[in-house]
Amino acid sequence: MPLTPEQVAHIASLAKLSFSDEEKVQMAKELDAVLTYVEKLNELDTENVEPLSHTSELTNVMRSDEIKSSLPPDEAVDNAPDKQGSFFKVPKVIQ
Repeated sequence: MPLTPEQVAHIASLAKLSFSDEEKVQMAKELDAVLTYVEKLNELDTENVEPLSHTSELTNVMRSDEIKSSLPPDEAVDNAPDKQGSFFKVPKVIQ
């Protein structure tokens, strides 16, 4: 069932987009082509295919989360261009 320009207008309003009448007709053709292609995927036999959450076997490459001591505040701001006590001093950005 091909999409109508009215359906495209409804979809566009949901996405907060606006199209001219010519663009709605063109978009209806393009979306219909996409939906036709996706419909072909329903013809595939997926009986023995396990669902995937990822296409490859990835493992977590992050380091383990370990509690370590942090820098003392005074040492953390030692190389700051401008500081006030143990705080970074930055220009005012709110007026």
